[in-house]
Amino acid sequence: MGSEVPLRLPTIDFSKLGLNPTDSVEWESVKAQVRRALEEYGCFEVLFSKIPLELRKAIFGALEELFNLPLQTKLKNSSKKPFHGYVGQYPMVPLYESMGIDDADDPEKAEGFTNLLWPEGNPTFCKTVQSFSEQVSELDQMIRKMVLESLGVEKYRDEHLESTNYLLRVMKYEGPQTSETKLGLNAHTDKNIVTILYQNQVEGLEVQTRDGQWINVNPSPDSFIAMIGDSLYAWANGRLHSPYHRVMMTGNETRYSVGLFSIPKAGYVIEAPEELVDEEYPLLFKPFDHVEFLGFYYTEAGQRAESALKTYCGV
Repeated sequence: MGSEVPLRLPTIDFSKLGLNPTDSVEWESVKAQVRRALEEYGCFEVLFSKIPLELRKAIFGALEELFNLPLQTKLKNSSKKPFHGYVGQYPMVPLYESMGIDDADDPEKAEGFTNLLWPEGNPTFCKTVQSFSEQVSELDQMIRKMVLESLGVEKYRDEHLESTNYLLRVMKYEGPQTSETKLGLNAHTDKNIVTILYQNQVEGLEVQTRDGQWINVNPSPDSFIAMIGDSLYAWANGRLHSPYHRVMMTGNETRYSVGLFSIPKAGYVIEAPEELVDEEYPLLFKPFDHVEFLGFYYTEAGQRAESALKTYCGV
C-alpha cells in the first residue's frame, strides 16, 4: 500500500485577474473554483500578488511591536462587542493573545487605534495596518461578488457589500517550547461573513473537512486563506460550508497571524434571499442580527451548543 497523500485545501490563483477583473474570462474560471471550494471545504488558499511583499513583511513587524507593549497598554484595546478588543491571559488557551482594530481600513480609525496605544503617535504602524487592511478588503469584496454571482443573486450585491464593515484581528501564539502538540486556539467556526487570514511561516492552523478529518494548512508566503463564517452560511441558506478550524502549536517559534473579518453591521438583519430557498434547500435559519447572535454565542448556553447558530435561530 502506498502512503496516502495528505489532504490539502484547494489553491486558487487570483493574480491573473486584471484591472477590470469582472470583465475577464479568468473571472468566470476563478468564480467557478471559488464556488466549488466553498461548497466542499468552506475555505481555500488564495494566491494574490497585488499586496506588495514589503507590506506583507511590514505587517509582521507591526504585530511584534504591538504585542511587545506592556499589558496595561494592550488592555486599552477594549470593546463592548465580544472578541473585538484585547484577549489574553486565558487559562484554557495560555499560548494565545489577540487584539482587534475596528474599521482598520479607514485611515481615521487606524490612527485612533494607534494613538490610543502610542499617545505620541506611531505613523509607520498606522500606515502599515491601514494599507494592509485596505488592500485585503479588495480581495474580500472580489470573493463576495463571485459568491453572489455564482448563486445567481448578484442583484443583492450592493446591499450585501454595504451591510458589513471590517475588523482586523491580530493574533500571537507563543511556541509551547516542547515537541508535544499543545492547543493554541479551540476548534470553532467563524461567526462573520468572510475571513481572510495571513500568517508567518510557523505552522499551526488546521481546518476540519466535512467528514471530520483535520487538514494541516501551510500556506506559502505569497498566499492567504479565505474562509466563510456562519453569517454567510446562513445567508446562503446552507449552500456553502462554514468550517471548523483550530490552532495547534508545537516547538519554540512564535506564530503571528492577521485576519481581516467582514462583519455584518449592528442592526443589519441576515436573511436568506427567497431565491435561495426551495424544496432542495428549505429555509434553515430565521432572520437574525449578527451582533445579537454574537452576544448569545459567548453565553454559557452558546458555548455549550453543538451549533450555536442552530440553537439561536434554527428553523
